[in-house]
Amino acid sequence: MSIDPITLEVIRNRLDSIAEEMEISLLKSAYSSIIKEGLDASSALFTPEGECIAQATAIPVHLGTLIPAVRQILAVYPPAEMQDGDIYIMNDPYGGGTHLPDIVLVTPILFQGEVIALGCTMAHHQEMGGKTPGSVPTDATEIYQEGLIIPPLPFYRAGKPEESLHRLLRKNVRIPEVVFGDLRAQMAAGQVAKRRIISLLNDYGVPLLREAMAELLDRAEAMTRAKLAAIPDGTYSFFDYLDNDGIDLDRRIKIQATITIQGSDFHVDFRGTSPQVRGPLNAVPSAAYSCVYYVVRAITDPEIPNNSGCYRPITISIPEGCLLNPRHPAPVNARTATMKRTVDVLLGALVRALPEKIPAAASGQLLVMSLGGIDPRTNRSYVTSELGAGGMGARSDRDGVDVVETDVTNCMNIPVEAIELDYPLRILRYRLWQDSGGAGKYRGGLGFEKIFQAVRGSVTISYRGERFFTQPWGLWGGLAAPCSQAKIRRQTGEEETIPSKRVFTLQEGEELHVFVSGGGGYGDPLTRDPHLVWQDVLDGKVSLLRAREDYGVVIQPETLVLDQDATQ
Repeated sequence: MSIDPITLEVIRNRLDSIAEEMEISLLKSAYSSIIKEGLDASSALFTPEGECIAQATAIPVHLGTLIPAVRQILAVYPPAEMQDGDIYIMNDPYGGGTHLPDIVLVTPILFQGEVIALGCTMAHHQEMGGKTPGSVPTDATEIYQEGLIIPPLPFYRAGKPEESLHRLLRKNVRIPEVVFGDLRAQMAAGQVAKRRIISLLNDYGVPLLREAMAELLDRAEAMTRAKLAAIPDGTYSFFDYLDNDGIDLDRRIKIQATITIQGSDFHVDFRGTSPQVRGPLNAVPSAAYSCVYYVVRAITDPEIPNNSGCYRPITISIPEGCLLNPRHPAPVNARTATMKRTVDVLLGALVRALPEKIPAAASGQLLVMSLGGIDPRTNRSYVTSELGAGGMGARSDRDGVDVVETDVTNCMNIPVEAIELDYPLRILRYRLWQDSGGAGKYRGGLGFEKIFQAVRGSVTISYRGERFFTQPWGLWGGLAAPCSQAKIRRQTGEEETIPSKRVFTLQEGEELHVFVSGGGGYGDPLTRDPHLVWQDVLDGKVSLLRAREDYGVVIQPETLVLDQDATQ
């Protein structure tokens, strides 16, 4: 049988639309703010052999992490043993997962008694137990402090719940009604996949669908190889640093990557990266794979089918015992910070190969805070998360975008109204942070400043920021963006500066002030059009001082008129 190109394209788009519909169902059905507002979830379709055949446009961090997770489940529960109505669950980072809050559910899709596909979801759950609310303690020193570890297990068998597992899970999380609400949202997404795939099979039959899936994988590989072959052959290296691991606060952590491009082959070697650390900044290998997959997708072609075939040209070497390949039981809950810096390093390495395509460094972080406590008004536990994006790095032809999530974490912030409605918290300020974008011919996107206040009772916060010591770098004469910072204002009025990772408590009335950096600049700031600098001043993005010092642009402070004569 040979499939014609029109039928292949129709099937491809139906598979993609199924993955997207799964994602919409999950997000619209979820209970927790981190999923329904923050969008921290992904949906995909897999073959029974563990190949990703279609993935929703969601969280790039899940590009690489869903694949080993699904394959681990298949290794324990082969398709031949699966029944209609089964659902499988896991979250073990050392068994194919990422970190404990990311739970994978896999729904086998049977047709005429045979598994034809798998509907798979990964979602960040607001709570998985552990030493702090939200299960992302920045002071963890082993994975057992981070929450409940779930190896591949049946969650439902032939349509019936595994009650013993359900009871165990309910007893180990602070907000079971929210966790199970989100699990039901994932289950609903799996049912969407089941209905739509069976409809597709009724239209085309098993042999044709299998042929189409194999052809789509081969096509994605061929298209990816064609784009990689156009990049100059060579070996490209770069390194950068994380602030610290949350335990040893004065110790910088190095991430180094060497990329070798030869023809259409793309190899990444992470030798030179720091050894694994005591704190939770370690990341299991699937996290590094996701970073590499994301970068390859970003430098190739968005029209390439989003499936496992894209990754066939890629090989990766990670020394055992390093930050990106830690030994059990190293903690891993803050691996997103490490992934963000890994992407910075990979893009930095490719600057010489693709000088017009690679932007300056973005903010280099997704600010993650888990906030929890007991609301005195209801006497019930609550847990919520804050996801804060900084600025995008400037590009070769335009400014960076302000306050936008970039690279592997395509999440959204949690709206102020949602936070204040559901939790005993108040947001006193949320605005762009003036001068937080690196100066350049094209300016880096701005980060933000935000003030949180505890309004009823105390709140425990696991704070995880980055770039407090190392700045988001500029390119080709562009300046780096300033470092991020944070401080606590106590009831006494005393201000306390905090490091980029810390667990602490705010008492009622106390405030947390957060400043998240922007992106680096691109090109010499003195070549920027003075009228663009003037407009940035009028918009409050650039101060009069920085306009003069960085850009050589003089603006009269009283009238805000551009002084053409005094401008260099």
